[in-house]
Amino acid sequence: MSKTLLELKEVTVRRGDREALKSISFRIKAGENVAIFGPNGSGKSTLIKTITRECYPSHGSVKILNREMWDVFELRSRLGIVTPDQSGMFHDEITGREAVLSGFFSSVGIWTNNQVTREMGQKTRRILKFLDVSHLSDRLMTEMSSGEAQRILIARSLVHNPSALVLDEPTTSLDFTAVAEVQRVIRKLSRSGKNMIVVSHNLHDIIPEISRVILLRAGEIVMDGPKQEILTSQNLSRLFAMPIKIAQEKGYYHLT
Repeated sequence: MSKTLLELKEVTVRRGDREALKSISFRIKAGENVAIFGPNGSGKSTLIKTITRECYPSHGSVKILNREMWDVFELRSRLGIVTPDQSGMFHDEITGREAVLSGFFSSVGIWTNNQVTREMGQKTRRILKFLDVSHLSDRLMTEMSSGEAQRILIARSLVHNPSALVLDEPTTSLDFTAVAEVQRVIRKLSRSGKNMIVVSHNLHDIIPEISRVILLRAGEIVMDGPKQEILTSQNLSRLFAMPIKIAQEKGYYHLT
């Protein structure tokens, strides 16, 4: 059996007085690139928080790399998480290089008690170069465009060489140019062998390297299968409860 990256079995998660996830089950194999796709309010954010141990199931089990019990800090070194919330955290005078280095310490910026080693500095430079953002090393995060800051946050998620990246709405609030830049970075990482889990409601976040799509609605999985079979006008019309027509071009899907 292939090594399992993530496995949920009959997972139910309550947020207040409601069930945000309702007995969901799926398994993602190591090396498999998957998109979890659904409208706002479908449970996507709760699912990410369940994976990262910010939310705990009232029923069912969550296994990551075949383990159910994790220390949160150890888990962060195995899964690279990038969420829209992170960009708002870096509001002080923190440079791109410092933001990436802070990933080693799970902090926001570098503090006096953080012992930055030569190896950390070298790895940070390699990551920045690989993602073509070395020119942002000395620029303040507050002076970057949204697309530039997003690429720095992706770089930050790579410092521990995680087994997989979990990208939550990776192009939210970005303009066309920034979307293309972030797509290029994500595709480059995927082609380098990095495992991808993309969670989104935007079709353009589903890069050509994604092979499987899980549709989520109202806390339940409604479809799960090969991308070509799942991303159809009929299926998405049902998912969003409105008429939708989509087309495919060069591996990307878009509304027509």
